[in-house]
Amino acid sequence: MTEGFSDFFYTAPDGLKLHARIYGEANSGHWPVVCLPGLTRNARDFHELALYLSRRPEGPRKVVAFDYRGRGLSAYDPDISHYNPAIEAGDILAGLAALGIEEAAFIGTSRGGLIIHVLGAMKPSALKAIVLNDIGPVIEADGLAHIRSYLDPSPKPKTRAEAISAQRETHGSDFPALTAADWERMVSALYRKTEEGLMPDFDPRLVDTLAGLDLTQPLPDLWPQFEALAAIPLLAIRGANSKLLSVETLEQMRKRHRDIETVTVEGQGHAPFLETGALPGAIATFLDRAELKFS
Repeated sequence: MTEGFSDFFYTAPDGLKLHARIYGEANSGHWPVVCLPGLTRNARDFHELALYLSRRPEGPRKVVAFDYRGRGLSAYDPDISHYNPAIEAGDILAGLAALGIEEAAFIGTSRGGLIIHVLGAMKPSALKAIVLNDIGPVIEADGLAHIRSYLDPSPKPKTRAEAISAQRETHGSDFPALTAADWERMVSALYRKTEEGLMPDFDPRLVDTLAGLDLTQPLPDLWPQFEALAAIPLLAIRGANSKLLSVETLEQMRKRHRDIETVTVEGQGHAPFLETGALPGAIATFLDRAELKFS
């Protein structure tokens, strides 16, 4: 056990070696929680939230935070076409099978939320409750263009101070609520140390998967997949300054899901830091309430 978690390695259906972090006890008596990060992010994004959820005296939960293929401690895929939500959803199911987890609550940030939509089609029985962090069935093209712009090229700072400065320059206007400690944690999660300095901790070819998107046209929506989740308790979190999840889409989500709660996080954009402010407590309370409905 290291810093409150243990490392878990498993094999994907195509043989790639993948990684997840495990927090908390295996048999707490409560639903486990599965955390799925954004496009280029990794399990470290959920460290503080996972510690909180796994150590709550009134209802500790086992938490599994995944590194997708090509991110964090998971192996890079030689075929970049495999960096897609369908393959990644299959990887998550393989990891859960290896851990003996048949059902769980799922928390998905950005790309992770898209993967949850896919999991709802692949294995709906696995989903007991859902937290979508700044993602919904409609992705705003302007928001995706913004992501593409700051990923290509990704900054390669030499020091932590340079990394923090670069991230604040890129994201500061969308995240005025963040503290110095928040930016420190962001950099710790995003970068890995190398002999050449700090490097973003993902396969750089991931950026190529966005290159062919025509962002002058509306992106395909996931309303059918979203509506298939209507019986599953859902907490939708939106950053007030988000460019990816619009106010209009969040309102439509309210209308189309019969068991939804929503939270708007002031002073944050895409995607809110789930360990900040009242979010850990709100997420824990939502999970407790959802579990009580099924007890």
